[in-house]
Amino acid sequence: MRHSIPDKYLDSLLAANSARLGPAFADPAAFRVEIFYTRIDRDARNRPHLTEHHWPQAPSSYFYPASTVKLPAALLTLETLHQLGIPRDADMLTDSLPGISAATLADTSSPTGMPSAEHYIKKIFLVSDNDAFNRLYEFLGQEALNAGLHRKGYPDSRIIHRLSMPLTPEANRQTNGARFLQNGKLLYTRPPRHYDGPAPGTAPREPEQAGNAHYAGDSLVAAPFDFSQKNRLRLGDLHRILQSIIFPETVTSRERFRLTEDDYRFLYRYMSRLPTESEGTDPKFDTGEFHRNYTKYLMGGADSSIRLPPGLRIFNKSGWAYGFLTDVAYFADFANNIEFLLSARVYANTDGIIGDDTYDYETIGKPFLRELGAIIYETELNRERKYKPDLQRFQEGKTRIHIP
Repeated sequence: MRHSIPDKYLDSLLAANSARLGPAFADPAAFRVEIFYTRIDRDARNRPHLTEHHWPQAPSSYFYPASTVKLPAALLTLETLHQLGIPRDADMLTDSLPGISAATLADTSSPTGMPSAEHYIKKIFLVSDNDAFNRLYEFLGQEALNAGLHRKGYPDSRIIHRLSMPLTPEANRQTNGARFLQNGKLLYTRPPRHYDGPAPGTAPREPEQAGNAHYAGDSLVAAPFDFSQKNRLRLGDLHRILQSIIFPETVTSRERFRLTEDDYRFLYRYMSRLPTESEGTDPKFDTGEFHRNYTKYLMGGADSSIRLPPGLRIFNKSGWAYGFLTDVAYFADFANNIEFLLSARVYANTDGIIGDDTYDYETIGKPFLRELGAIIYETELNRERKYKPDLQRFQEGKTRIHIP
């Protein structure tokens, strides 16, 4: 139920809107642009039939996935908790690793004051919290995290470091111990671990470099930055991972994450929820900083002034770092009965220096993703469909997932 076709269609559509897409579309190689767009057509039984478009046909440059690695980490955490028989809302206490990371024994953003995998995942999707990802990375461990992705058919993936923590590769091979408790009763203890195996992931197909200069401490080095000790996750794999949780019935058993119907409800709620909608048991945020479009790049442009159509929900995970911007998203408009999958990346760093914090996010990267999302949305809004989709399963309180 998934088809890939040559992309003259997407090429024509983008070319017709080139003025809106700006410099990134004019020189996609320099800006390392890549796009996956999946059109969804339902049959009389509401089964989705997917047609995938990929542009350009053969992008060859490395891109840094930034916070998009949090998506598979969240999914593998849920899967692992099921295997261990641990409720996702159990208290999760992370032990310290001397010289690497401190213990995490409380969470002031949680109504109970205690951390949990569930609360970490909420923060990952609501505001892309780095500490939340780091606790999941430490719980899973480097070996299990990567082996889990490789088993599901993503052999190029490589998640080998915590985020926003300047640690050596050796330090990132070490992960903290953790304990899970519920109502004061110890459920499970995971000891600290050290991964001694080979570097995860297949050998790279291209040099893993960007820029023409980079900072090493306070020194400017006149050479590209080497990302070979950084995370790697291809956009096509991210797009497929998103498809596997939005439409689990369309992927193979091997690719499917072992999740329950309640897990899907939980994911759909927080992947589409906005920081300004946090309530009840949700973490609370400063909505001045974490505005409604804070993590919505495609169509939202990460711009607080943009108001999306009232019936539209965007289920996504975005990431930004070192000049790279990425967003993988499922769009569902409940008012107009339209849906599609869209993933894109762009490298916005015209001065060519990595580490100077002078990137072209606001002038090139965000406008490109904003307009790309809008163009595809407008196209889908005007597209004729033989059968209108029933999107109830993606609405809060109405999720009913067929899990093969």
